[in-house]
Parts: sequence; structure tokens; C-alpha cells
Amino acid sequence: MHTVLLIDDDPTLCAVMGNAFGRRGYRALLAHDAEEAMALVEDPEVNLAVLDLRLAEHSGLRLITPLLSCKPQLRIVVLTGYASIATAVDAIKLGACHYLTKPAEVDDIIAAFGEAMAMPDSDAPSKPTSLERAEWEYIQATLQACEGNVSAAAKRLGLHRRTLQRKLQKRPSGLD
Repeated sequence: MHTVLLIDDDPTLCAVMGNAFGRRGYRALLAHDAEEAMALVEDPEVNLAVLDLRLAEHSGLRLITPLLSCKPQLRIVVLTGYASIATAVDAIKLGACHYLTKPAEVDDIIAAFGEAMAMPDSDAPSKPTSLERAEWEYIQATLQACEGNVSAAAKRLGLHRRTLQRKLQKRPSGLD
């Protein structure tokens, strides 16, 4: 039996995912912040982790290195509602085995654990990235570099903070 550590600051989502993993024969441990996650990862049976990209005010990416330092064989899948190429690359570079966008089905997460330790090879897209999508990814990369601080990211981008917040609310088509 596999034991999966679910790390998400949304207790309801965490509980629903925990129940779904349980119905598939997994033991699920739930953590809602970094401290709980670090305590639970020490369980000798934990071998999988599902980590939300946004934990309260912080990036879940900050938790990948400490989790792997504690348990190097841990396989981590990062989940996010704010997908961007920049954060996907960062997650994989830090040691996550996969990166999925929400809403993700539990079966898709389980499949991601079974795939190779790197992102799967795929053909280049037949269409170039739209300007809207490129802007979104650039904003996400800048926001990630500013550790989620909207004011600092707005300053770096040369935008007013409210303008950046409006842009963050308007997700490009294809991300929903």
C-alpha cells in the first residue's frame, strides 16, 4: 500500500482528495501548511506527495527541497490552478516528478506518479504561443521570482499593482 501526503491549505479539497485516494487503496495523510507537511513526511510509509503550488501566502515550491532533504525517494506531484511554463520548469528542477493543473482527477495524479521522473516528451506545439498566453507566463514567472509578492512583481513589470491584479484575474483561454 502506498501512503500519499496531501499538502493543500484548503481543508475541504484536501479531505475530498484524501477520500478519493482512500477509495483507490492509498493511505492519505493531510497537511494544510509547511509545518504539518514536514512533520508528516517523516512517517516511514510516506512515499508520495501531492503539493499545492500556493499554500496560503507562500509558494509550495519552497517546500519541495525540504521534503526531498528529509526523504530523497519521495515522489512529488505539484498541483496548481495558476499554470505557467515557468512554475512547471521550477517545480521539475527542484525535484517534483510532475506538475498538473487543477482541477486534476485523482486517477491523473496517480498516473503522474507512475510516469518518468521528468516531464514527458512531447512534440512542439503546431501553433506559436499566443501573445495573451506569453504575457500570462511572463507575469507568472515574474510573480514567482518575487515570491508571490504582487506589489514587487508589479514594480518589476512597470505596472500599477491594481493593473497587475486585474491581469492575474483574467486567465488566457485554454487555461480554464
